[in-house]
Amino acid sequence: MEKKRRIRWQLSQTQFIASGFFGIILTGTLLLMLPWASRSGQSTGFLDCLFTAVSATCVTGLVAVDTWTNWSVFGQIIIITMIQIGGLGFITIGIFVAIVLRRKIGLKERGLMQESVNALQLRGVVKLAKKIIIGTAVIEGAGAVLLAIRFIPRFGLGKGIYYGIFHSISAFCNAGFDLMGCDTPYMSLTGYYDDWLVNLVIMSLIVVGGLGFIVWEDVSRHKLAVRHYLLHTKIVLVTTVLLIAGGAVLIGISERNNLMASMSTGGRIWSSLFASVTARTAGFNTIDVAGMSEASKLITIFLMFIGGSPGSTAGGVKTTTFATLLFYVKSTITQTNGVNVFGRRLGDDSIKRAACICTINLCLALGVTAAILMMQDLNGMDVLLETFSAIGTVGMSTGITREMTAVSRLLLILLMYCGRIGSLSFALAFTQRIQAAKVKLPEEKITIG
Repeated sequence: MEKKRRIRWQLSQTQFIASGFFGIILTGTLLLMLPWASRSGQSTGFLDCLFTAVSATCVTGLVAVDTWTNWSVFGQIIIITMIQIGGLGFITIGIFVAIVLRRKIGLKERGLMQESVNALQLRGVVKLAKKIIIGTAVIEGAGAVLLAIRFIPRFGLGKGIYYGIFHSISAFCNAGFDLMGCDTPYMSLTGYYDDWLVNLVIMSLIVVGGLGFIVWEDVSRHKLAVRHYLLHTKIVLVTTVLLIAGGAVLIGISERNNLMASMSTGGRIWSSLFASVTARTAGFNTIDVAGMSEASKLITIFLMFIGGSPGSTAGGVKTTTFATLLFYVKSTITQTNGVNVFGRRLGDDSIKRAACICTINLCLALGVTAAILMMQDLNGMDVLLETFSAIGTVGMSTGITREMTAVSRLLLILLMYCGRIGSLSFALAFTQRIQAAKVKLPEEKITIG
């Protein structure tokens, strides 16, 4: 027993978090396999349950079976619970429970919390955990009430409130799971493409959840005093606005003679904005993803690859990663001394980490795309969108998830898992104990570019 305890405590923070998510996924899979988790009363297959558990815990939204059609209320509650735990992080929830129970929180737990939410410093992480839980409850509660206003007249009081809660949590956690299969399986929110209330509430929840808890803390402390914001907050806010606006304009132009040809002006504006916002790792859709033009799919892939911001419920390589690389390219072209942003200079470690994360995610997504295409005769662009959706924990799909073989789904599961804990973190989990060489090898130049 003592030996086992000693081994457990030797796990690094990254390994502990990765193991924790694995445990949640395994527990969720076993619960979903119970007969009463299925609407038919029969046990759902292991692979479908595993895929659903990974997608929910990793707040992705890709589904092998329709959430409403296949899962009972018990199964849906399991799914939304995994979404909530996966979105906030089990470390954050654990710290909050310890606060409520007045338990002592040591340096190890504080370090795990810092790693979990990508906090910039160890100081204040306990208070941050409390703010995250309370803030989440308030925001999700407000979202649920507003959505219930629209859902109650259509589904009735009890079901309308339940639908409001489910979709509010799913949107805030950037998961993309929906219960609209009660009308047509896999339709998502296409029936609300021009509904201003549903669009505004869902988009707001997605954006707020994807900004990151560090940004929450900074904005709540300094309010509208932008000059006092952290450099991290400034980069996140500016990049988020530009990506949403740019993505909406480009998708609107690409679909003006396609899916949006028969829509009203208001419908086109809402659909364009929603398509841009949801591609930032939410997974809902108000227009048919399969019917999108090739240009729109490519734009969506680009947005999915970037994703949300660090320490948030969103996935992707993150806005700060993308912005850091752009700033680095700009400084190289202009031959500036250092990478300077908003009167500050970015450290070399940030640039190296950004390049590493982008390279790993890109290679994983393209590698899995090639592997699936070698095994199955599927549309290349659709598979590319599927793999980038998986590693970006987005959940947008043209519907080919259900056509994929067991091996292809297992590859998507790996991508979703890596996307949630971080591809770089996943790689470091296997290499952190390797000691760096103290002696450097001789340097030799090569030609670049």
